[in-house]
Amino acid sequence: MKLLKTSRVLLAMCAVGAAWFATTAAAQMTVPPVALQKPHAVASPYGTRNDNYYWLRNDERKATDVLAYLNAENQWYAQHAQRYQAMEDGLFEEIKGRVKQDDTSVPTRKGDYMYYTRFEQGREYPLYARKHIAPNAAEEIMLDVNQLAHGKGFYQIGAYEVSAGQDIVAYLEDVTGRQQFTLRFKNIGTGETYADSIPGLSSSIAWANDNKSIFYVENDANTLRSYKVKRHVLGSPAASDVTVYEEKDGSFYTEVKKSSSQAFVLIHASSTVSDEVLVLDAATPLARFKSLAPKRADFRYQADHMADSAADRWIIRTDWQAPNYRLMQVAHSSIGQRSLWKPLLAHDAKVFINNFELFANYLVIDERSEGLRRLRVQAWAQGKMTGKAQYIRADESAYTHTLLPNFVQGSEVMRYVYSSLKTPLTTYDYNLRTGERTLLKRQPVLGGFDSANYQTERTWVSVRDGTRVPVSLVYRKGFQKDGTAPLFQYAYGSYGVSTDPMFRSPAVSLLDRGFVYAIAHIRGGQEMGRAWYEDGKKLKKKNTFNDFVDVTEALVQQKYAAKDKVFAQGGSAGGLLMGAVANMRPDLYRGILAAVPFVDVVTTMLDESIPLTTNEFDEWGNPKQKKFYDYMLSYSPYDNVKAQAYPAMLVTTGLHDSQVQYYEPAKWVAKLRALNQGKAPLLMRTNMEAGHGGSAGRFTRLRETAQDYAFVLDQLGITQ
Repeated sequence: MKLLKTSRVLLAMCAVGAAWFATTAAAQMTVPPVALQKPHAVASPYGTRNDNYYWLRNDERKATDVLAYLNAENQWYAQHAQRYQAMEDGLFEEIKGRVKQDDTSVPTRKGDYMYYTRFEQGREYPLYARKHIAPNAAEEIMLDVNQLAHGKGFYQIGAYEVSAGQDIVAYLEDVTGRQQFTLRFKNIGTGETYADSIPGLSSSIAWANDNKSIFYVENDANTLRSYKVKRHVLGSPAASDVTVYEEKDGSFYTEVKKSSSQAFVLIHASSTVSDEVLVLDAATPLARFKSLAPKRADFRYQADHMADSAADRWIIRTDWQAPNYRLMQVAHSSIGQRSLWKPLLAHDAKVFINNFELFANYLVIDERSEGLRRLRVQAWAQGKMTGKAQYIRADESAYTHTLLPNFVQGSEVMRYVYSSLKTPLTTYDYNLRTGERTLLKRQPVLGGFDSANYQTERTWVSVRDGTRVPVSLVYRKGFQKDGTAPLFQYAYGSYGVSTDPMFRSPAVSLLDRGFVYAIAHIRGGQEMGRAWYEDGKKLKKKNTFNDFVDVTEALVQQKYAAKDKVFAQGGSAGGLLMGAVANMRPDLYRGILAAVPFVDVVTTMLDESIPLTTNEFDEWGNPKQKKFYDYMLSYSPYDNVKAQAYPAMLVTTGLHDSQVQYYEPAKWVAKLRALNQGKAPLLMRTNMEAGHGGSAGRFTRLRETAQDYAFVLDQLGITQ
């Protein structure tokens, strides 16, 4: 107890926090960091709650006591991980060994060039390159991210776009991990970097067709909400940039992009339940944007422009009187009124429309049926469907198809990616007229990997309210359902984001050690259609948590796994899921991995100065209304930590995270440490140079995965 008391005293000496850490780091810590409890009143219309760890919030990320605590947690993690350092190093080399380091993506044609991304042996970051379509054209390096990242603790390209003249590349860079981007410009031919530099932006840009005007989105300095679209003329002062659109509703975010026809610039303002699309002829950047249809509550839509000889029109995906979405169309001359939209593809209560791509004679629809993502090819002419729909075939029971963008509407070739939990990403060209499928590339997986050694499976679990939840599974062939295998179960389950059963190369390291890897397609996602999402949000959010728990219990009962060898993982809103199930059923899990977890739901949603808050009311509810306040408080992981034995837990965060602030997981871990009655390790690892997505370099990301897996394997006593 003397050592524990000493640890508290040292943390209390926060005025010299940095010096304290320097002193402590020189010696091994014998007890975990114990954060001071400093009562803080969190006010709400329905009462005041005490938050003993609120002091860990420092928006400037410079407070010495806060940094000292985070560094102490990092040291405690590092000390724990020392015992399995050899395992971690071996996993890292194993996972990295599957990566073809000098790899190149399949080139995509846009204008007169073929664009692609490639990596070089041993280098962390990609090169963005292109070649002219002329025979034997030389490679042009547009951006060497390795050079741009040199000497920086964090570096990421958020997006890049080439001008209409194909001579200038505009790119957005983030050097903090906070997803606050700076817009820069480079002449591809000469290599000159222009003086223009515009900070504080979101990650979307769109060129006009005059080769000098570009539209970008400015973020609010405090909430980081993308709300103001501006027009910049290359070579002019940023201070003179004109605001062309400002979104005043705090629940909306804004982006800009080009139509696939390249004829229009689009502004897309969106909230969880509403959209508005405004369009501008890209040939007239000084003109005013026009709305396709004004925003309304519970009315979502997205649009793309079809330029053909028959009509100049817009194709629209919308949930207007169609929960699973339908496709509609409107002539460009008739935009502005929803009543003028005409049906193109009817709503189907059993099929959810994700997306679509436009071709001169074909329409390709990306859709979900029974939780699986498939592609439908439909011939059309003069705005009407013709003939019978064709579906791209799948080779396995659990798979996913991903439709890639088409920039040449006159093409007869559609490109897509096929994958499953055992099949690496495989890129095909599909001839829309003949039905011929051409394999372009299968993601190389080195290190002796052979997909024939693994088996995928799709099963269903009836959860407590009778709903059937799909589950995707993969394991090494030879696996026996005898209740002895370890299980690694993953889920997300929020925002209507579906988790597709795609290949995960690092997971092979678990499969080869006897694990069953499972994805629980729980409510809150959109795998089973819009109703699946609606049934896992707001006042139905607990369905998400119950589904995950019930899937775990079912897989154990069906002997896919041993009851004492189950591990769970989720990140961000999936980290909320991890926090909830840890409180609800800590006995079910041997270990839990919670990445950048959103765990302080009520306090965060009460504070509209925090990034993302106002946009989230339609997801979680507004706690300024009592029904939502009470419901959110009943499941918020931080508020529901209690005196009980928790499983082994590894919590990860980034100091500069703008989506889930670092202090949410920091406070959660501090409270868990104070109340946890178990003896399993409780660890937190903070990346002091990154944000929500973790490290940006490809090898540093793999190292983080190796750290996570080593933590799991150590719990089972697996040493190699």
